[in-house]
Amino acid sequence: MTESITLAPRSLKAHNTVALPGSKSISNRTLLLAALSDNECEIRSLLKSDDTDRMLEALEKLGVPMQKTDSGSLKLVGQSGKFPNKQADLFLGNAGTAFRPLTGALAILGGDYHLHGVPRMHERPIGDLVDALRIAGANVDYLGNEGYPPLQIHDFSDKQVREIPIKGNVSSQFLTALLMALPLTGEAWTIRVDGDLISKPYIDITLNLLKQFGVNVENHDYQIFRLPENATYHAPEIVNVEGDASSASYFLAAGLLSGSPVRVTGLGKNAIQGDVAFAHELAKIGANVMWGDDFIEVSRSPEQKILPFDLDANHIPDAAMTLAVVALATGAKCSIRNIESWRVKETDRIAAMATELRKVGAEVVEEQDAIHITPPEKLTNGAAIDTYDDHRMAMCFSLVSLLGVAVQINDPKCTHKTFPTYFDVFNGLSA
Repeated sequence: MTESITLAPRSLKAHNTVALPGSKSISNRTLLLAALSDNECEIRSLLKSDDTDRMLEALEKLGVPMQKTDSGSLKLVGQSGKFPNKQADLFLGNAGTAFRPLTGALAILGGDYHLHGVPRMHERPIGDLVDALRIAGANVDYLGNEGYPPLQIHDFSDKQVREIPIKGNVSSQFLTALLMALPLTGEAWTIRVDGDLISKPYIDITLNLLKQFGVNVENHDYQIFRLPENATYHAPEIVNVEGDASSASYFLAAGLLSGSPVRVTGLGKNAIQGDVAFAHELAKIGANVMWGDDFIEVSRSPEQKILPFDLDANHIPDAAMTLAVVALATGAKCSIRNIESWRVKETDRIAAMATELRKVGAEVVEEQDAIHITPPEKLTNGAAIDTYDDHRMAMCFSLVSLLGVAVQINDPKCTHKTFPTYFDVFNGLSA
């Protein structure tokens, strides 16, 4: 029988502060870049989760020395653009932020590597990335369905091609993987994006981190990227990982829904993660938002209603899931558009969100790249929400308990992917 947790209807304490776990996107990118650098790096506030565990396990199997410090940070010894072990079997779970960049780096470096994951990972497309890597000279085989993991990587054969096209409309992680891998060749490269690039803020994270690790990439309107020749990765002595902006969305939304101020720390007005834009979207629909150097705080005045919205969410695809539950509090139809990338995430998030929102009484219209939500006059009490082994489904639907009804969350441990203590922290907000 599936484990579940029931969340009673609740109000929040007069003021709450939440110390965010480290960003998943920054943590896994930083781990790989540090491993490929020519020096030692201390990583502080690294996220502890299933996804980062899979990256750490992979790097250890590849021969990268690392050690925990007494203060809880991680010291990692970079291997100067190569891995000591040229043969490895790497299980990467359902961690896209580990699977895609590691595929890029290992395919460019060459060796004998088997990359695989859970069944859902083997349903998430990777063909566009493999096609681009093959143009450069990578030798990659599909071990199951064409265009999907698992993969077998062989030796690299430089084809002397220095311009690579990559499709931009499926996952920005494909472009991130190329941007992180190609500097390992020491050659100058041009990457050309075919079509519109989705999730541009995640590319901004990648470019920002590449710069921190010594590689400056020219970005021409997110269509052409030029990488310099003779690039080498050199790590900062200390890297502080920002708090996770996607995880922040649940607590910031709680401040809006409850009216009680909720402050998240570890992330502020100078954050490099695009999902901080979620706070701006909350401000448009009734939130009071306060920004600091290391915090964001959201509340709502008693007289301020939560307004319906029609949002192009291409810039905040993960955080926009939280708005699908916020829509239940608006009293009118809401639309979230340009989110086709939801289809190829941990589950088909458009279909999953539509199914579960109907359980609480909402009328939902699902399109290939959009979802339209009309809240009911009265929410269903005690709805049992299935989570599809998707951490964000579980965390989003916890917010229903702030709307005057109980909600049951099935398989709550799926939050271990990015936020193992989520339900402890969320319950700690209650009055």
